[in-house]
Amino acid sequence: MALTPVRVALKALLDSVPNPTPAETLPLAQCTSRVLADDVAALRTQPPFANSAMDGYAVRAEDLAPGTTLRVIGESAAGRSFAGSLKAGEVVRIFTGAPIPRGADTILIQENADGVASDTIRVREAAPKGKFIRAAGLDFTAGDVLLKAGRRLDSAALGLAAAAGHPALPVRAKPLVAILATGDELVLPGETVGPDQIVASNSFSLAAIVEQAGATALDLGIARDNYPDLAARIERARSAGADVLITLGGASVGAHDLVQEALTRAGMALGFWKIAMRPGKPMMTGRLGEMVAVGLPGNPVSSIVCGHLFVVPLIEALLGMPEPARDRSEPGILGCDMPANDEREDYLRSDLVLTKAGWEATPFDRQDSSMLGLLARAQALAIRPAFAEPARKGDPCRIIRLR
Repeated sequence: MALTPVRVALKALLDSVPNPTPAETLPLAQCTSRVLADDVAALRTQPPFANSAMDGYAVRAEDLAPGTTLRVIGESAAGRSFAGSLKAGEVVRIFTGAPIPRGADTILIQENADGVASDTIRVREAAPKGKFIRAAGLDFTAGDVLLKAGRRLDSAALGLAAAAGHPALPVRAKPLVAILATGDELVLPGETVGPDQIVASNSFSLAAIVEQAGATALDLGIARDNYPDLAARIERARSAGADVLITLGGASVGAHDLVQEALTRAGMALGFWKIAMRPGKPMMTGRLGEMVAVGLPGNPVSSIVCGHLFVVPLIEALLGMPEPARDRSEPGILGCDMPANDEREDYLRSDLVLTKAGWEATPFDRQDSSMLGLLARAQALAIRPAFAEPARKGDPCRIIRLR
């Protein structure tokens, strides 16, 4: 079977997403990092009235000749406005955010006024008409669309929604992603490790990727290398209503790699298998009814790299976010010479340094896909395209920053 290029594989995976998850309405305080299901329009105008941007005096610009003495007739503070109206030669003491009194058209900041008496000031420096006045609707007007569907709600977006009068927002339900580790050799952290066993780590890494992307991880535990155990755990994912099933390991071609056959027996329509990438070649995807199945390699680094490249965009597609297939890499330069590449695209764990020429990525000498210690040290993945010619230090490259 020919290897599938990374971009082709990603498009095929995202094309297999049936629909975004349904919408649910949550109180604003519960919407942090959630994704909007619908556009959000302002329910009110902000600011609702013209107000002062500075502490000082509300005045008429025509009265502001330097040396002029003006009479203070009152005060306007936030939440407590001045009820009267200014006439020639009068000012109102005003504070930031307070409504502009009728008749005033300018703010004379307090640094540009000298107090002569309790009810009189002298103009030290004039100000142009309209200075330091925020017009009503300066930020937004009732009915304006402020946030578009697909926006992940960060601090600025949540503050904007609150200011616009929304106590709750429509957001996409978090996709449920079931994670199934496989292999007779695996035990959980803290359990006794037999002479032929290793500690399972992939499920914890993938759960973190899933949760950080905005989904909910469901741990299905460790399936042993037999069809009944695999079938029972696959059925558990279905019964839980999982949107995605991620299997870890068992997707290759060895005698004990049973995952693809188990998924096929459960009714999976295979999408693709074997990617032209390193690490991560044995990855496969398919559909089990409405559930998307993703079979990731068992090597820890391979599964994490595939998680960043495929699982995160898949979750974004399920959340209705725009452009989940976008290129997530950015320009960089190589920090060392590199040999020619073969038919697989390389994702090389690298150090990263910001230089005058840009981000310089230096791949580690060792790139074994079992070495989690190197991945934890890596600051970026340096991408070497398939069939790339030999490259020299300082040549341009593409990088994916990890932290």
